[in-house]
Amino acid sequence: MLTHGSCLLTCLRDDYDWIPFPAHWDLPGGGAEPGETPVECALRELDEEFGLRFPAGRLEGRIFAAASQPGCPSWLFRGTITASEIAAIRFGDEGQEWRMMPIAEFLCHPRAVPHFRDRVRLVLGESGAGFENRL
Repeated sequence: MLTHGSCLLTCLRDDYDWIPFPAHWDLPGGGAEPGETPVECALRELDEEFGLRFPAGRLEGRIFAAASQPGCPSWLFRGTITASEIAAIRFGDEGQEWRMMPIAEFLCHPRAVPHFRDRVRLVLGESGAGFENRL
């Protein structure tokens, strides 16, 4: 979950019927490779999906129960992104498009991945960001 001001880095998932939440707005991320730590996975996915290379210290993580695999852990990492980093994004080959979406829009978007909509609301509420109060 990368934010810049009141916007959130999002990507529109591919529209294939065999993937979860086809054509929904999603956050960067994906599954860990063997031996990869959660933060290493997050950093690799940011690089693969957006061409962004961050040091691990730029992200703060929180563990949740996995939405797709009950009983398994899932991580949500949070950080900020600069205007120059946004301008340098090179979108990878997964997804249809990306955009810096207003957080308030993501939180009520009918095609935002539901569990990420809930987690963004929770994490921002815990940090005192207050975006959930703008709905």
